[in-house]
Order: sequence, then C-alpha cells, then structure tokens
Amino acid sequence: MKTIVIYHSQTGFTKRYAGWIAEATGADCLELSVAKKKDLTAYDTIIFGSWACAGGIKKINWFKGNMDEWTDKNLIVFCVGAGPIDNPETIQALKQHFNEPKLEKASVFYCPGGLNYEKMPASSKFMMKMFTKMLKSKKDKTEAEQEMITMVSTSYDISDKKYIEPILQAMDATRVSDKGAF
Repeated sequence: MKTIVIYHSQTGFTKRYAGWIAEATGADCLELSVAKKKDLTAYDTIIFGSWACAGGIKKINWFKGNMDEWTDKNLIVFCVGAGPIDNPETIQALKQHFNEPKLEKASVFYCPGGLNYEKMPASSKFMMKMFTKMLKSKKDKTEAEQEMITMVSTSYDISDKKYIEPILQAMDATRVSDKGAF
C-alpha cells in the first residue's frame, strides 16, 4: 500500500506530526505547496494534516475539492490545534467540517500541538493577543476560561507521538479490510 502524508503547517506542530506518521509508515511526506503539483493517483492512502484556527482547519478546502478524484483511496485527515485532546469545543468544530455526506469517506483525527509565538506571523500573534484580551476582560470567567487564559499567554508544546496511534490504526484497519479479513 503506497501512502502519502500531505501537510500544511504554520509553526511546526503539524509538520512534526506529519513526519512522525511518515516515519512510522514509510510514507512519502510533502508540504501542501509541493503536493499540489504532484500526481497522487499512484497512492492508495492520502493523509492530509493541517492546523486548527478559530474553529476552522486551514487549507481543508483543497482536500475537500479533490475528494471526488480520490473515491478509490483511503482518506485520512488530521488536525493539529492548541487545545487538549479531550476539549469538547474541538470535537464540535471537527464535526462541523466533516458533516457533509462525501466527507464521511474520510477518517478524521485531532492531535494536540501547542502554541509557538516565536514562529507565528504577526497577524496570528495579534489575533491571539486580542483573544486573550477578550477572555481576560470577561466577567465571571468559568474555570475552563481561566485555564485557557493561562494556557494561551505563553508558548507551550503538548504534542506527543502517542497521538498518531489512532491514525496508524485507521490505516491498518483499511489494509486488513482490503485483504478481506473483515
């Protein structure tokens, strides 16, 4: 089974996860700008990873726009964000992106990453500063909001290789079912 991992990363967390997946599977690994120029017909599995921002997944429209061409492929999407893996808001945001019937063909995963203010472009830093300011000014903050303020006030890294395990299992399940074991 030939696999490719395609990623779009701003500060390096998504690139790190893409590298871990490629290393674990022997897959080709390309940044989205390079992959867009490549013929992907030879791949059995296409894995796309990008980063979450304000409830959205960056460059997801590229993936969605190509799904009709990949009907015979195993499609996997992973999203990397700043929140912990069990954040209900993250799960809700992913469901919003993958509720269309054709997107049911893709397995979707979330991987916690972090924030790296040193590598962020000025526009993203400004957005995060405004978000933090808004949270701090809110009266009667919930415990979750207070935790969020503490978390987003500085750079941090909560990425871990263990979070690729469900992605690898999804690949293995497809391989086994392709052989008729299920």
